[in-house]
Amino acid sequence: MDNKNFVLRKSNFIENNEKLSEKSKKRMRKSKAENTLRAYEADWLDFYDWCMHLGFQALPAEPETIVNYINDLADNAKANTVSRRISAISENHKAGGYEDDNPCRGGLVRNALDAIKREKGTIQRGKSPLLFEDLQDLSPYFDTSDIAGIRDKALMLTGFMGAFRRSELVKIDIEDLSFTRDGVIILVHHSKGDQEGQGEYVAIPYNSDPTVCAVVALKHWIDHAVLNQGPLFRPLNKYKQVRDRRLSDKSVAIIVKKYAAMAGLKAEDFAGHSLRRGFATSAAQHDVDERTIMQQTRHKSEKMVRRYIEQGNLFKNNALNKMF
Repeated sequence: MDNKNFVLRKSNFIENNEKLSEKSKKRMRKSKAENTLRAYEADWLDFYDWCMHLGFQALPAEPETIVNYINDLADNAKANTVSRRISAISENHKAGGYEDDNPCRGGLVRNALDAIKREKGTIQRGKSPLLFEDLQDLSPYFDTSDIAGIRDKALMLTGFMGAFRRSELVKIDIEDLSFTRDGVIILVHHSKGDQEGQGEYVAIPYNSDPTVCAVVALKHWIDHAVLNQGPLFRPLNKYKQVRDRRLSDKSVAIIVKKYAAMAGLKAEDFAGHSLRRGFATSAAQHDVDERTIMQQTRHKSEKMVRRYIEQGNLFKNNALNKMF
């Protein structure tokens, strides 16, 4: 097989199936998002290179091969990384036609993963949330006489108020915005939780404080950038002219770090996800219920949202506060 046995991108099991039409094969190649495929491919290639170095067969692999691999991996990787690698190996075996003989589903691999989780723990230390109060503190640092400051303010306030992932934020087009008397409604075409592309709407109302109002900031940016269609958030050239292309998702993290540092926070503690996480944590601190938070964040599972709520309530429900 080509490409170091990574068959997920173009499965021979599907391509060589004479009973499938070309139209069916073409659609089935798009069953997973490109970002997902890239992540799976990187994980698979690490396993493949390990197998080639030690002389083991990668596809199909024996359960013992996978167990030995993840135990080597666990010497320097977190338990969550190990779990993700197993998912990639499993998905690639399924794509290769080994659905019934998938070595990752056996008890041997599951027991090995459980042992690694018990030893290393599964806690995830993500980037710090940028809270609503933090946005208020750094608001004066947005230079609204400068086109970059106008864009950055609109981007950060929209990212926070809409609880957007950075990939969702940079994919917003002008055509996705509907301004109303109450605020703005933003159509999200694709997201991590909406792999089938059904689309979801996010509503952001006007804020009584215009200095931290995403709707006001958005209108200000659109007017000054003279945007009529296409990407909402765009890069600037060295002459501060708005470019005719989409801002990259990595730029979101750079912008967040920049203003966090200007406000006296540790820039390395923040990233693009700090806006989305900050909304959920701040909402919990303001006694917003779980279901309402999930409506804005569009989480499908309560598990992650509850982590944010627990973090937001660390001080609010602290026994020491009642003692003090």
